[in-house]
Amino acid sequence: MAHPVDVHVGRRIRYRRWMLAKTQQDLADAVGIRFQQIQKYETGANRVSASRLYDIAKAMDTSVCFFFDDMSEELAMPDAQTGPSTPDFMSEKEALDMLRHYYRLAEEPRRRLLELTKSLTAAA
Repeated sequence: MAHPVDVHVGRRIRYRRWMLAKTQQDLADAVGIRFQQIQKYETGANRVSASRLYDIAKAMDTSVCFFFDDMSEELAMPDAQTGPSTPDFMSEKEALDMLRHYYRLAEEPRRRLLELTKSLTAAA
């Protein structure tokens, strides 16, 4: 069974890759490994070594700390048996695609879209 921290780091790798609109092959080529290894990292099936995580961060123009962002204290505990208590929306490709397009908008249309979304949610 994959360790919860490995799963979290893998999700953050996938999240960053999707936000940059890179494929697993693109990232694998940049790091010098096969795309299957990226798949295993992203699912948490394989643990990412410190040096490999550094290479991945460099290839995706971010810091190593990025991959540990939003990790809850209970998830970091060795005896953690459950995953995050809140749904992981960032693991959904649709959510990431929506965010990517949202941040391409200028500030005013983004604000209006956010308000529209809030009003639709309140009406539901």
